[in-house]
Amino acid sequence: MNSSRKPKSLNNMPTVFITGATGFIGRAVCTKMLENGWKVKGALQETSRVNLLPVGVEGVYLGPIEICNFRDQDFVGVDVIIHLAARVHIMGDQAVESLEAFRKVNVVGTERLARMAVKAGVKRFIFVSSVKVNGEGGACAYTENDPPAPQDAYAISKREAEDLLASISAETGIETLILRLPLVYGPGVKANFSSLIKTIKAGLPLPFKGVNNRRSFIYLGNLVDAIIISITHPLAAGQTFMVSDGQDISTAELIKLIALAMNKKPVLFFLHPFILKALCNIIGKGEEMEKLTGTLIVDSSKIRKLLGWKPPFSLEEGIRETVKYL
Repeated sequence: MNSSRKPKSLNNMPTVFITGATGFIGRAVCTKMLENGWKVKGALQETSRVNLLPVGVEGVYLGPIEICNFRDQDFVGVDVIIHLAARVHIMGDQAVESLEAFRKVNVVGTERLARMAVKAGVKRFIFVSSVKVNGEGGACAYTENDPPAPQDAYAISKREAEDLLASISAETGIETLILRLPLVYGPGVKANFSSLIKTIKAGLPLPFKGVNNRRSFIYLGNLVDAIIISITHPLAAGQTFMVSDGQDISTAELIKLIALAMNKKPVLFFLHPFILKALCNIIGKGEEMEKLTGTLIVDSSKIRKLLGWKPPFSLEEGIRETVKYL
């Protein structure tokens, strides 16, 4: 270990520093940790977003993640960093496709944060990554032992950040931990999942009756629980975990669960998957359709066995809470 400061021992009630604290996942993590009596610091890229932090979180203004203005005093007493902030893919926006643009935030920004954590003597660095590091799906469930095969700029940058953190850990001794996630849903979810719920609520017919895919998901409450156990569990250090609800379902089954939570009858009809995909490609919605009709499953048995983690919410419970919120 070459660092001049060794990581401190982890307290029973740690102080946690969270990037992306005002986001969909970040707010839920902050809220749960405050309930547990922990001290929470939330990184802000804009001072105007301070009102989005849950009451009780200490806001720390850093500016854009790739040029963060880290100060020593921002990390005083911090035991764990949970790095949620990232540049994510925005469908249909070609401006975000540049690999260098993703690297600037997801790799360079992560390195700056990790180096500051080492300097401050932070014990553990939790990096929230994506199953897209493994690939875009296939017939078999991804595991942590599968060779990475990122296929777009976002996934490549996430993989490079993972490798970088491993090197920093080997060099300095800071404990790093990777959580690779499938699609996260829950109260406050946006994008495709929110649109699907609204479509079902409107009673519109959906052409997914003949789609026999399988997809893994992670409910927000389950993800928060996995993050919390990852903060303090001694066996979590240095590990990469796939995290999911453990209930893989087809798109048609998902639609039925959402409709059931609304006390509605789903309107499904058959359209051959090849025709469906071709039509979506023609209108520029091929990527969105792939997320709904493709197979992408993960095996989350490692975190369950090694850390004894069990999702506190079932898929059905998670869907009900998500629908209730919307």
